[in-house]
Amino acid sequence: MPNKAILCVDDEDVILETLKEQLKRRLGQDYLYEGASDASEAWEVLEDLVAENVEVLIIVSDWLMPGMKGDEFLTQVHQKYPKIVTVMLTGQADQAAIARAQESANLYRCLYKPWSEEELANTILSGLA
Repeated sequence: MPNKAILCVDDEDVILETLKEQLKRRLGQDYLYEGASDASEAWEVLEDLVAENVEVLIIVSDWLMPGMKGDEFLTQVHQKYPKIVTVMLTGQADQAAIARAQESANLYRCLYKPWSEEELANTILSGLA
């Protein structure tokens, strides 16, 4: 079992599954591809992975989710796990939210819906480098 993971967070199941499928197709079996439907579930997944000594390398998070917006979630992640690369996925984030994430969450990149599989893969690969 791989000991490195990529966590995708989106409240739309079809988007979550698409992200994981595209990443697996492009990056292969070297990583675990985990998903969560909101920030609180993502925290549970993240803490479980850390407890199992799985290194979470990148989190790709939607911006507009119930409970907590993606920029807030990624900021909290960055405060606790500063080595995790953060990517925000959005169709609706305003420039202020993106700027906040860049400043407070060390946002690596913002992808806009609809994204291309190539754009996603290139973002993740460059984030891993």
